[in-house]
Amino acid sequence: MSRSRVAGLQGLFGWMNLVLAVPSIYLMFGMPLVMRQHGWSGTEIGLFQLAALPALFKFLFALPVQRVRLGRGGHLVHWLWLLSLALCLLFWLIGRQNLIDDRWMLFALTFAISVAATWADIPLNALAVQWLPRGEQMRAGSIRSAALFLGAIVGGGVMIMVQARWGWHVPFWLMAGGVVLGCLPFVWLRAGNTPPESADTVESSGTPGVVAAWSGFFRQPGARQWTLMLLTSFPFIGAAWLYLKPLMLDQGMPLERVAFIVGILGGITGALFSLIGGRLVPVLGTARAISLYLLAALGSLVLLTVTIWLELGVPMLIVAAMCLAASMGAVSALMFGLTYFFTRRQQNAADYGLQTTLFTLARMAVPVGAGALLDALGAPGMLIGLTLGVVVAFWLGLRVRARIEDSAQALLAGEGADSR
Repeated sequence: MSRSRVAGLQGLFGWMNLVLAVPSIYLMFGMPLVMRQHGWSGTEIGLFQLAALPALFKFLFALPVQRVRLGRGGHLVHWLWLLSLALCLLFWLIGRQNLIDDRWMLFALTFAISVAATWADIPLNALAVQWLPRGEQMRAGSIRSAALFLGAIVGGGVMIMVQARWGWHVPFWLMAGGVVLGCLPFVWLRAGNTPPESADTVESSGTPGVVAAWSGFFRQPGARQWTLMLLTSFPFIGAAWLYLKPLMLDQGMPLERVAFIVGILGGITGALFSLIGGRLVPVLGTARAISLYLLAALGSLVLLTVTIWLELGVPMLIVAAMCLAASMGAVSALMFGLTYFFTRRQQNAADYGLQTTLFTLARMAVPVGAGALLDALGAPGMLIGLTLGVVVAFWLGLRVRARIEDSAQALLAGEGADSR
C-alpha cells in the first residue's frame, strides 16, 4: 500500500474518531456548565452522566456488527453509514428546540446519541484494523488518542462558545456536518477496493459462537498479559486528570485560568504527546516504550502529589499538570495502538468491542474509588493512592512487556511474510 494511501486512511479514521467523540464530550462534559446556569442541581447534573453508560456495553454492540451482514460487500461500511445516519437524525431531533429546561427529553436524546456514537465507533475502528497494515496500527492508535484530546477541546470548550454566540442548534448542525463529511470517503473503501490482507478479513471469515469468539481473543499469544495492562495502565492517571480541575480550584486558581490550563493547554499537550508517543514506539520497541511511558506517568503523578502536599505554588502546579497531560497522551497512544494489534482481523468488531469495554470499566471504576479517597484523606491521600496504582501498573508492565512485544513482533513478521 502506497504512503499517500496510508496517510489518507490515517487522516480519515482520525477525523471520524474526532467527530464521533465530540457529541458525547459536548453533552456530558461541556453542557453541565450551561445546566448549572439554568438552575440544574448538582444531583441532576450527576445523574445526567448516566447517559455515558452505553460505553460499558460495546462488547454487546459489537456482536451484530460482527455477525450481521448488511449488504453483499463492505458490510462494515454499511454499518458505519447506518449508525451515522441515526446519529445525524438524533442531532436534528435534539437541535430543533432548546431542551435545557426539558430534563427528561434532553437526557433521553443524549442517551440515544451516546448509543449511536458508541455503536458507530465499532465498525469505524474495525475498518481501521481491516485496512491498515499492522505496521501502521500503532500510529493509528496515536492519532486516535490525539483525536480524543482535541475532541475534549472542541466538545468541552469550542462548542459551548458556539452555542452561546449563535444558539442552541448550531453545535448540532456542525457535528452532523462533520459526520457526513467523514462518511463520504468511505464510498471509496466500499467500491471496488479490497483490504491489504483480504484473506484475513471479516469478509472471508467464519462466524464462531459468541463465547468461542471471546475465548479465542484470550487464547492469542500475550492476550492475557495485555489484558492486565489494559485494565491498569491508564485508569489511575486518567482519574488524576479528572480531579485536576477541582484540585487546582482548591489551590486558589480562578476558574477561567483552570479551564484554560487544563482544558486547552492540557488538551493540546496531550494530543501532541500522543502523536510523539506513537512515533517513538517503533524506535524504542514495544517493551521499552511500555516501561518508559509508565515510568513517565509515575513521575508526573509523584510530581503532582508533592506539589499539592507541600503547596509548592501555582507555577509548579502548572508544570505538574502539563507533565501529567504529556504522559497521559503517550500512554493512551500506546494503549490504543496495542488494542489494534490484539484485534484479530477475522474478528475485528468483536475483539475491539471486548477490549474497549474492559478499558471503559476500569476507567470508570477507578475515579469512584479516587473520589472516596479524596473525601476521606484529602487531595494528598487521593494522589498517593493513584500513585500506588501506577506503581502496580509499572510493575505489571515490567513483567509482561517482553511477552507483549513478542506477540506484536510475530504479527508484524507474519504480515511481512504474507506480503511477500
